[in-house]
Amino acid sequence: MKVHPHDLLIQELFSASGEDDQAVLDHVIRCGRCQRRARSLLHAKPDPLVDKVVWLDLRLPQPADHTFAVERSLARASSLLAFYEEEKAEAVGLLPELLEHPAGRRCWILRNHRRFQTWGLFELLLERSRDQSFQDAAQAEEMALLALEIPDRLEDFDDERLEDMRARALACVGNARRVQSDLRGAEEAFSVAFSHLSRGTRDPMERAVLLDLKASLRRAQGRFTEAYRLLHRAVFLFRQLGERHLAGRSLVNMAIVLRYAGEPSRAIPLLHQALELIDPAREPRLLLFTWNNLIDDLAENGQFMEAQGLLARARPLYRQFPQPWIQNRRKWVEGRIARGLGQRGQAETLFLEARDGFLLEGAAYDTALVSLDLAYFYAEQGRMAELKNVAEEMVPIFSSRQIHREALAALAFWRQAVEAERVGVDLVMSVASFLKRARHDPELRFQQPE
Repeated sequence: MKVHPHDLLIQELFSASGEDDQAVLDHVIRCGRCQRRARSLLHAKPDPLVDKVVWLDLRLPQPADHTFAVERSLARASSLLAFYEEEKAEAVGLLPELLEHPAGRRCWILRNHRRFQTWGLFELLLERSRDQSFQDAAQAEEMALLALEIPDRLEDFDDERLEDMRARALACVGNARRVQSDLRGAEEAFSVAFSHLSRGTRDPMERAVLLDLKASLRRAQGRFTEAYRLLHRAVFLFRQLGERHLAGRSLVNMAIVLRYAGEPSRAIPLLHQALELIDPAREPRLLLFTWNNLIDDLAENGQFMEAQGLLARARPLYRQFPQPWIQNRRKWVEGRIARGLGQRGQAETLFLEARDGFLLEGAAYDTALVSLDLAYFYAEQGRMAELKNVAEEMVPIFSSRQIHREALAALAFWRQAVEAERVGVDLVMSVASFLKRARHDPELRFQQPE
């Protein structure tokens, strides 16, 4: 079915039986937009006007007993849904089988073996792509490109739904490229994704998801106003669709945009709203990120007591994620809070642990920023020997890592100032502020403070 069925036709599906029922049902099973309409219509009380139209159309003098037809239609719907659930379950076995083959052979297998050409495997590949996007963005891109091979080989879906699937896969490609700093490649992928979306079902859910992902690209490009506007539209659509959790995720992204734009105080209320919407069972890691970002923004805004209170509440959640890169960030923000509350010994210990942890991760930029927090701490106390040690350790490490030239120039200037003992709190803050902005804007040029 190439056209969305009218609401009346969806309702009739469950009250009568005819030759068109199967086509309507097939469309509803595959179309997210019509699924949401069907659920609301089936559970809603009959509209008086709609009821009159149905009676006039069917020309029945009194309500008929459609119990048998309803049961038969529901059984058919249940059977089809069970088929797709079974397909998703089968994909759990198909994916590792596919990944056992060399990377160059995987596309060939998808193009030539029908048992791999399933909607379930498509969905699982995109799920894997989303999960891998921050841990292994290159693999995330490969998973999305593999998923892109499947829609061209599915026979049971209408053309519009296939276009939606292509759009979603390309958006995941673009997001993975964005994480790899391939902004030009990401822009191309999103451009093609929206082209496919325009030929699709025009499902608002599909559009909202793409708007959210594209906003992350605009954020990476330093186009913060546009990123914020895209996310505002995504939040509106998710809320209209009753997708509270996804609206919460987009609010977190809006808060990150504001942080990158240098406005952490405006991000704080958005993160509070996001915590009310996020489903902890659905994405516990997203919940943790939201708490961490809120605590960090409060510390950045000088609200150390409130940040400390929230950190205490979030500790059980942090313990659920023992991964070093998460625990290092927890130690970092905890150190900032301790410094703000005058707990000097604890602050120094936490900064040193976080810095050493980031070094082991190979997270050069985070190492630089936490080192500058440590330097600020030493500069406040006039501890020049420790300050010089931090400076001596920093630049050689970063020269061999992926930090762009202007950031290295800022670090080199700071090191020279430390060696000449011409450094104070203001200079440390100035360099740290530049590095935070330059991280999200590689074109930013460093101007030496007077």
